[in-house]
Amino acid sequence: MNWTLALPEIVLAVAGLGILVAGVLPRRDMTFPCTMLVLGAFVLAGVLVLAQGEGTAFGGQYVADAYSAFMKLLALAGAALGLVLALDWNRAEGLARFEFPVLVLFATLGMLVMISANDLMSLYLGLELLSLPLYVIAAFARDNARSAEAGLKYFVLGALASGLLLYGASLVYGFAGTTNFDRLADALSSPQEVSAGVVVGIVFVIAALAFKVAAVPFHMWTPDVYEGAPTPVTAFFATAPKVAAVALMVRVLAGPFGEIHGQWQQVVVLASLGSMVLGALAAIGQANIKRLMAYSSIGHIGFVLMGLAVGGESGLRGVLVYMAIYLFMNLGAFAVLVAMRREGRAVEGVADLAGLGRTDPAMALAMAVFMFSMAGIPPLAGFFAKLYVLLPAVEQGFWILAVVAVLSSVVSAYYYLRIVKVMYFDAPLPGFAPRPMGVSLVLAGTGAFTLFFFLLPAPLLAAARKAVAALIG
Repeated sequence: MNWTLALPEIVLAVAGLGILVAGVLPRRDMTFPCTMLVLGAFVLAGVLVLAQGEGTAFGGQYVADAYSAFMKLLALAGAALGLVLALDWNRAEGLARFEFPVLVLFATLGMLVMISANDLMSLYLGLELLSLPLYVIAAFARDNARSAEAGLKYFVLGALASGLLLYGASLVYGFAGTTNFDRLADALSSPQEVSAGVVVGIVFVIAALAFKVAAVPFHMWTPDVYEGAPTPVTAFFATAPKVAAVALMVRVLAGPFGEIHGQWQQVVVLASLGSMVLGALAAIGQANIKRLMAYSSIGHIGFVLMGLAVGGESGLRGVLVYMAIYLFMNLGAFAVLVAMRREGRAVEGVADLAGLGRTDPAMALAMAVFMFSMAGIPPLAGFFAKLYVLLPAVEQGFWILAVVAVLSSVVSAYYYLRIVKVMYFDAPLPGFAPRPMGVSLVLAGTGAFTLFFFLLPAPLLAAARKAVAALIG
């Protein structure tokens, strides 16, 4: 059993248990030291991922390859930056407790297990290890009714999704005779011989994973949870777990179920169309930026699913590039939200950004870059993200998907540009409180990536191409 392949996960698990003990023992506040230790664990795990070999472990339940390395590094980066955003915000809101970074660490451990899952059992283990800490941190502001409601809604609907996944997995196992992805691929290599029970099982599995990525029609939890959860938690929800869930969805559908893509392709196409349309239209009337970002994320997942539906090397490469760019521009936009504090309290309305171009030109410029990028305006990173999923769709003849994608981009540009208009043309409100150093660093880093990606896209494209080659051969 080649257990050394799983060293990144083992290190995170041991570090999490150690930090938990360290946080409980002394009487003084351990929030900051625990956060630094968790960030150190993320860095160490990232180094181990880069040094990781390739192969399978634990009886074929765990796989390490270029694809898992690419997605794990994205998930670790998202978790680390989300934790940096939470540090000062939690202190200002009276939520500075050492349990927070530990919960983020265990959620990240779940993400890494999900990304390397090579069996329906390890898939479920990783998904639950991710979900349980997320339910807790959604309700972390336990004295806030909105936060408690967000945690409860997420828990109830998440439990339903877990049930769907288990039912789908049991159907697949019952009709195919195995839960291992490699053996499933062999069992399903002849599409004409696949039983209806396996197809139904796959649909249930897709439904459960669609819940995790907030794709239509399993999106209903997203706006309420995004709005109710503490802002840094929302930033975390919108990025790292989404990367892990998309990674898992791609591995499951392109791997063991790749040969029978005709059976599930239409389900993904419909989810993609619904997500793009709903994301574009439902965000128009939103006055709360967190709700607006929730519908925006649903729209972005529609583009990701378009790449997955198209499939092939170019479609899946587009999915990976999209998720990398989405992670950084979304974290940047949420860094602005975290910095929105006026008179000692957090504000999150679109109107609260009025006149930001005059009161804080640097933050307004960063937010404008992120909004233009999400709208897909060249030469910003978001334009290339959309381009790399649109081109394969056009080449493969998915004209309806491509046309809906372009039209939804045009409609969504309205609410992204509305934020820019409010910042630069509305009468200014009093300025926000000074930004913490961590938030400024995240803003600068993600802003530079989004703005200058077009100068050096080759490394990301090459890494994505290598990852897809490892996945589909």
